[in-house]
Amino acid sequence: MTFAKDERVALCDLLVEVGPDAPTLCAGWTAHDLAAHLWIRETDPVGAPGILAKPLAGLTERRMAETKARWSYEELVERIRNGPARFSVFAIPGVDEPANSTEFFVHHEDVRRAGDHPAGPREFDPEIEDWMWRRLKLMGRALFRRAKVGVVLERVPVTPADPGAEPETIRAQTGTPIVTAVGKPSELIIFANGRAAAADVKLVGEQDAIDALLGSDLSV
Repeated sequence: MTFAKDERVALCDLLVEVGPDAPTLCAGWTAHDLAAHLWIRETDPVGAPGILAKPLAGLTERRMAETKARWSYEELVERIRNGPARFSVFAIPGVDEPANSTEFFVHHEDVRRAGDHPAGPREFDPEIEDWMWRRLKLMGRALFRRAKVGVVLERVPVTPADPGAEPETIRAQTGTPIVTAVGKPSELIIFANGRAAAADVKLVGEQDAIDALLGSDLSV
């Protein structure tokens, strides 16, 4: 098993547990809506482009509604659990881990941390945190492209660091003033994907700059 596959299974288990009407951190979406989104993203070449291209978002919403009507919630979740269809680009060997690790992790947290009794952050092996840090190095500028201030990401070390060592940082957005987001890579990933209120991240900077960052549209 890989992290992407582990998160897929864990998310599907949780979706079954909470039921179709459970809330998520995705504004306006229930667990059923989230399941439809995941199915469309991996399997529907007609509906998927609207996930990233806002002019096509209406088509994606219609395809999601059709997906929810086509299968029961339980059957839809089981289809997601079984992985992408053979014709899907996500079924190409080597694509699943880089393309789906963050996707399923973030959406797993969308369900875990929603509702009246949200779950807290999870503990991951250092190898997973290292992978997420590398992902932030690769995608940081894209994730924070709409930030209204400069952004630096600072990694909280898994083990106590040498007091004299410089912290690991990523310059995710140029500009001034600068806000530094401090946290574990897994929590910074959640923050970078527009879930600031749910992420265990400390923001350091002028309050006006912090407010500007929190007011930026970081959702993807």
